[in-house]
Amino acid sequence: MPRKDRMGTEQLTAVVLESLDHDGPTGSLARLAYRSRSHFYRLFRALIEESPGAMRRRLLLERAAWQLGRTGTSVTEIALEANFGSLEAFTRAFRKAFRVSPSLYRRMGATHIHLPAPNGFHFCAPDSRLKGAPTMDLFDRFAGADSWHTRRLLEHARGLTDEQLDRPVGGVAAVFGWSRPDRNLREMLERIVLTTEVWTAALTGGDPPPLESPPAAVRTPQALLARFEKADAEFTRFLSDVRNRGAWDDTFVDALCEPPETFTFGGMFAHVMTFNAYRRLNALDALRRLGVSVEGFGCPTEYEMSVAPWRAE
Repeated sequence: MPRKDRMGTEQLTAVVLESLDHDGPTGSLARLAYRSRSHFYRLFRALIEESPGAMRRRLLLERAAWQLGRTGTSVTEIALEANFGSLEAFTRAFRKAFRVSPSLYRRMGATHIHLPAPNGFHFCAPDSRLKGAPTMDLFDRFAGADSWHTRRLLEHARGLTDEQLDRPVGGVAAVFGWSRPDRNLREMLERIVLTTEVWTAALTGGDPPPLESPPAAVRTPQALLARFEKADAEFTRFLSDVRNRGAWDDTFVDALCEPPETFTFGGMFAHVMTFNAYRRLNALDALRRLGVSVEGFGCPTEYEMSVAPWRAE
């Protein structure tokens, strides 16, 4: 971003951030920025990709979530500070944004406050631990290796027939006590993709993929690869922000569970890496049994030596 645009973006966002403790209509923000209303709105949308009103409402809800998780302030008082005229209106807006009611959010001990944003600007809590990530860390290595190896498996599987993909395999243990073992290579690969899709939906508030009888067209290796690329990009983007803020111990509510459950980001990430690695190794063995020549053993060091994206060229 050019220096001039960056300065303009910082000035405009500062106006919104500083307005959170003031009642006034959204239209008053233009006066605080010393610009005409029309010019303010055009410039804001061009540089920040979000309207001033939408950004302010989102930041107020993020601040409310922080207050619910970190303070003893009453829900009614938090609602009024968030510029809602009634507790009922606040509850509706909060439930729509976080997928649980304010009272349940507090009882579950959730501490994650960031809502999806097109620009990356969020409410900066008083106890935020903002950190940069100038060098590779364990998140880069584990997340990158998982993505890289999964992509390679799906690419190798594209050359197989439906009969080969659905050929029964034996000796595979159930990943969870309540689920059956993967029956064939297609199921191994599909469940890796589903894991990423489901957790991405839980993190971002998106719609989960259908779990029962998905159409055959979305179960081919090519379709699975496209699904994985989309979900993995969002999953990695979201958790990169968690890493940069040093927020692995923060908790979030998984509203897709019945009933909803609370997890830490670090625990959830370790869970995904653990069970994906098991399935990847089984899929690698299944490919070789089908006669596919695949180099390596699924080790993260293979990713490190082949890609190493954190190293300067």
